[in-house]
Amino acid sequence: MRLLNQLPYALESWARRVIGPFDHVRDVSGTGPSACRVWELARPDRTTRFILKTARGATAYRAETFAYRHALPALPPGGAPQLLDSSADHLALLLTAVPGRPMDDLRLPPTEEREAYRQSGALLARLHTAGDLTPPRRAEAEAERDGAPDRLERSLHSCGGLVTARERALLRALVADLATSGPLPLAFVHGDAQPGNLLWSAAGRAVWIDFERSRFAPAVQDFVRLATGPWADRPALRSAFLTGYGRRPGPAERHALRCFAALDAVGALAWGPPNGDDEVTARGRRTLDLLVKGEVA
Repeated sequence: MRLLNQLPYALESWARRVIGPFDHVRDVSGTGPSACRVWELARPDRTTRFILKTARGATAYRAETFAYRHALPALPPGGAPQLLDSSADHLALLLTAVPGRPMDDLRLPPTEEREAYRQSGALLARLHTAGDLTPPRRAEAEAERDGAPDRLERSLHSCGGLVTARERALLRALVADLATSGPLPLAFVHGDAQPGNLLWSAAGRAVWIDFERSRFAPAVQDFVRLATGPWADRPALRSAFLTGYGRRPGPAERHALRCFAALDAVGALAWGPPNGDDEVTARGRRTLDLLVKGEVA
């Protein structure tokens, strides 16, 4: 039986031109309001699968296409999906399917969970050295810090009463400190390194997916959603990740981590409520609470 699940005809035609025949389509899109459309395609034998993804917009499409073409080849085989083709007309990418389930859907034994995070750190270390850090790219990465105060104020303006006066003062102080945090290692970052984008397979292999927020930026930005997520409750996962990553953040990076976490918190609180995204709103509130308690490290 052929299940199209409302796959647009133009996308179906393009995919068939690239990969040939398939007779099974399954919608595997996320559930949040910011989720892009994603379909799993399978050949008649069901053993060969592909992923068809449409980006949330032109910026996300360009970022992810750049990542697959110029940075992800630096990862070891199987560390990320492979790009088969992309279409600027459809803002679509056709990828190899990779085994595994998101870490936030799994309940693993502690030893296996630590191994998953160790491997994830090793993969991000490889990604961070990928891409050509030319002068324009270096300027792009440094602008992440230089433009932080303006981004904070725009987000605070949208937060309304969700952020108290005391919390606003803390956020402003943290972001102002970015200017004095010292030189930060620059890298090509994933941009959304968090458990939902980290797959773990039954074969014991970690895979990073979803690179639409990838860019050149301070490397420590890829630690923010880990530090305010799984690491906050399970420091052993932080140790495992950094073992795989191959180094520990220096003093300037540890300081900048809290500053970038402040930006992430207020950005989530500015975007989540008006877009009806309870998950993003909860993440922002949790991050802000951790910052107030001084527990982001």
